[in-house]
Amino acid sequence: MAHPPAPRFPVAVLVSGSGSNLQAIINAAADPAYAADIVAVISDRPGVRALDRASAAAIPTAVVAWKDFADRAAFSNAICDAAQAHGAEALILAGFMRILAPNAIARFPNKILNTHPALLPAFPGAHAVPEAIAHGVKLTGVTIHFVDEEVDHGPIIRQVAVPIEPGDTEATLQSRIQAEEHRVYPEVIDAFARGRLKVAGRAVSWKELV
Repeated sequence: MAHPPAPRFPVAVLVSGSGSNLQAIINAAADPAYAADIVAVISDRPGVRALDRASAAAIPTAVVAWKDFADRAAFSNAICDAAQAHGAEALILAGFMRILAPNAIARFPNKILNTHPALLPAFPGAHAVPEAIAHGVKLTGVTIHFVDEEVDHGPIIRQVAVPIEPGDTEATLQSRIQAEEHRVYPEVIDAFARGRLKVAGRAVSWKELV
């Protein structure tokens, strides 16, 4: 007798823009064997393409507008409230351009994931791609990490290197980095949803599937 499939782990995806990483996660989650279930997509502003991508996939959406809140803590609480109202047990940042306050990390400890377009700790912040080109480094890449109270600082889950080629522009390098993000981020989210990631301090280990 076949066993029913295990319930999928509910996550909310936080977005601010076009949603290309969101689309990669939506595509991965279309496989019934994928372990994460996107129960909501939450944006910090209305009218972004990511919300259209979610609606096209019949995923509930919410807008928690940054401008409606007096401070980061109130905004972060509202984001967490919206996610939990949809049953989310973790937050997935996918092009989300706001910094969550410590109260959000306290509500979702080691349950907030982010992707960053550099090999952290190199080039944190919002301008990682042009800064890598400007500094003349030969390698940059992708870092998937847990979010903590500091910007682009939490425990690193996985990194993938992307060479910087002669003549690279911000656009060409960004495109190759995004291609790696779209491949790797859904894989990490699936592993997280399966309970394979164990955090001890700043170290993350991967447990084998049994």
